[in-house]
Amino acid sequence: MLLHLTGNLNYYIGAQIAGTGYVRNRPLEFSDATKKTKKQVLGDFDHAVRVVVETIRKQKAEDWTQAYAAEREPESKDRFTVFFRCAAHTYHHVGQITYLSKELTAGR
Repeated sequence: MLLHLTGNLNYYIGAQIAGTGYVRNRPLEFSDATKKTKKQVLGDFDHAVRVVVETIRKQKAEDWTQAYAAEREPESKDRFTVFFRCAAHTYHHVGQITYLSKELTAGR
């Protein structure tokens, strides 16, 4: 799930707004067999969050209403909506991670 969230943030915010050059391979977010270490996965996610925070801080008042279009996103969106959707998407999956963690450790 963290691979997916990392890819999501790196693409929708990093590549599309911050211009990082990140190229997303969404299917690989769910099937990557390279078995990255926990440290690598968490480090990559932390980096993606830092990119988002830095990008938010760089936005001027007029930037929030700029048109936004990306793969799998309708063209009618503005930057504020995309930041909001990414935050909600992350929050949703963090809830799933929390639930699964509790279920997997229940009864130990």
